[in-house]
Amino acid sequence: MRKLFPISTLFVATALVFTSCEKDDGYELPDLNATHAYVSSNTSGMVTTMKVKDLAGVMVEQKKIATMDADGIYYNGDRDEIILASRSTNRVEVYQKKRDGSLEIKTTSSPDFTNPREIAVSGNMIVVVQDGDPAINNNMNRLFVYERTPSGIRSRNVYDVDFNLWGIHADGNTLYAVADNTGDIVSFDNFFANPSGMIQPSKRVTIEGLVRTHGITHSKADNKLILTDIGSAASDNDGAIIVIDNFSAVYGGTSTGGMISANQQIRIEGSNTMLGNPVDVGYDEDSNHIYVAERANGGGMVLIFKMPVADGSPAPSYSKAVAGASSIYVKN
Repeated sequence: MRKLFPISTLFVATALVFTSCEKDDGYELPDLNATHAYVSSNTSGMVTTMKVKDLAGVMVEQKKIATMDADGIYYNGDRDEIILASRSTNRVEVYQKKRDGSLEIKTTSSPDFTNPREIAVSGNMIVVVQDGDPAINNNMNRLFVYERTPSGIRSRNVYDVDFNLWGIHADGNTLYAVADNTGDIVSFDNFFANPSGMIQPSKRVTIEGLVRTHGITHSKADNKLILTDIGSAASDNDGAIIVIDNFSAVYGGTSTGGMISANQQIRIEGSNTMLGNPVDVGYDEDSNHIYVAERANGGGMVLIFKMPVADGSPAPSYSKAVAGASSIYVKN
């Protein structure tokens, strides 16, 4: 039997269809039919979320948080919580939505690190990068590991490394990291099994042509590694994205201290891309789109690119100003 609706109901439904897709308030639970991007900021004290069903209708929401300067962000769908590293309080902060739609801190770690950058999550383990800075932390480059427990966040291990850090990505017990101020990437096998103290990477390789790495993400399903190159931190037009296809074979076939050559990469760069200082990157495997947190242009932006198949200078398929964009996490 066909159900008839009052004209007033139909009018409301029709009005909702034509409502603008961009909004700055309200916080919605994830839509299983959409891709969600979560963006931290180191200037605004806001978390930005983007719900993407198609690039013509991106829903943008912003919510105030307790931290003005944040870096490293992750969304845990099982707990419906946002996890980030606070550069203001030197803590891991976990946020959940209140009934009125605002975000509140649910739990935090102890204030252990200084100058945090990226975070990575594997199961209940949360890894936080401390980038060494001579004025802030005596140039101590560290990886802090926390365990998310039913009652909060427990400090588990602290690892020292002998190179500068920025982006990290965890795949099970393997941790990939960039060596900041270089064109190198590293991996730590059986990372979580290490006792606290100094650790060395299982492998370190150079990416030919890459000036300075920052963002890193790995898609096991698509067997791709995606990196960002910020070039010179003072320039807003020399950034790039590097894609390494068939990554497991390429990386596995490169000896430690070796180089992944330019002909094993796809690189996009140039004025059309709007890439200056791309500080972080995420990837949506379903739509084959790369999401970038760009810091140098427009005071901070999110740029979305179709996965490239060749070197070039494509314009982003979507761009949105996000003040102080410092990191991005994509959940599909």
